[in-house]
Amino acid sequence: MTVLTDEPMPVAPGSRGEEVLGLLRGSQRALSAAEVAEATGLHLNTARFHLDGLVEDGLVERTSEPREQPGRPRILYSAQGPVPGPRSYALLAEMLTGLVASLEDAGPAAVEAGRAWGRHLVERAAPSEPVDETEAIARLNGLLTSIGFQPEVRKPRKDTEVCLHHCPFREIAERHTDVVCAIHLGLMQGALEELQAPITATSLEPFVAPNLCVARLTPRESAGNRRGQRAGTSARSAAPRRSGRARA
Repeated sequence: MTVLTDEPMPVAPGSRGEEVLGLLRGSQRALSAAEVAEATGLHLNTARFHLDGLVEDGLVERTSEPREQPGRPRILYSAQGPVPGPRSYALLAEMLTGLVASLEDAGPAAVEAGRAWGRHLVERAAPSEPVDETEAIARLNGLLTSIGFQPEVRKPRKDTEVCLHHCPFREIAERHTDVVCAIHLGLMQGALEELQAPITATSLEPFVAPNLCVARLTPRESAGNRRGQRAGTSARSAAPRRSGRARA
């Protein structure tokens, strides 16, 4: 299953858990809870608490000490897995988005990338299950919610509006609005295409308010009859600009 949001750091920097994990990583052998408590100055029960948490997070392995003599074997702990630390995904996103923005016809490529991911991520219907407008909007709303957009569906007129109250890529979107918003528009289009829905996303207006972007969903036949809704025109309309509305 594709993870749609970044995982939080399992061990907070500077915490006692990080201290315990650092001790285990620096040790040449597995340590008991008593040895960890003595080395860190923690109470034995506190040391066990942190060790159990690290085991649950998959950062530490718990094993029994091999014994040839009668008696209860000691429980030993050793570090495993990658070294935890800060991840610079925001910097990577900035670098990659800047690269895309510098390319010729970046908008159409961004829309197509979004469509591909929308088709991949949306919850598909069964082959025998027809998807009407209501069901399509519900599935699109679920996808946007899982990514973190905090969507709200409104229908003030014939068209449907999807109000996005949170942009999970806000910092990047503010600097590369046309690339990021073109991807988001394509994401919605691809999801609705995969569902063979009777509606499509025709526009996405970014930052109409400080914490609001608005996408517009239109009946597919109506969208097809509108000027600029053909594939070639829709791609050109998403070409890089610094502000304004991304259109299909």
